[in-house]
Amino acid sequence: MATPAPQTFANHRRYDPPWHFVGAIIVLFGVIAAAVHAFRQGGYYNWWMVVYTVGILLCVFRARSQTLTVQNRVIRLEMRLRLKDVLAPALAAKIGELSVSQLVGLRFASDAELPALVERCLSGQLANNEAVKKEIKNWQPDWLRA
Repeated sequence: MATPAPQTFANHRRYDPPWHFVGAIIVLFGVIAAAVHAFRQGGYYNWWMVVYTVGILLCVFRARSQTLTVQNRVIRLEMRLRLKDVLAPALAAKIGELSVSQLVGLRFASDAELPALVERCLSGQLANNEAVKKEIKNWQPDWLRA
């Protein structure tokens, strides 16, 4: 098996082709096709199919949203435990002040970088995960994302 390219800020986003480029598009096109058919043909049944396909679309996207919510909860827990080990006690006492978004960004930082990045997060210099990730010098890959 080939070794994957090193993960960086530029390439860290994960795309799942069956989801992003097949499943979601099929469901979206199903809604569009049902709406076009209902508009052209009319009738309660055809309009019901529009409602039904919109319901399927909502279920599909909510399932994805819930997966990401659970992933963020796990990251929050993992990072709180990691920060307690890495940070000085005075700084570790402020872990609860970090937002979930900041914790999500910090997970890519090396242990050596964490204290300075956490201080910048707490001071308001790095407000969200994108700002944090852009400041990371020694990127630690995360290949197990949902």
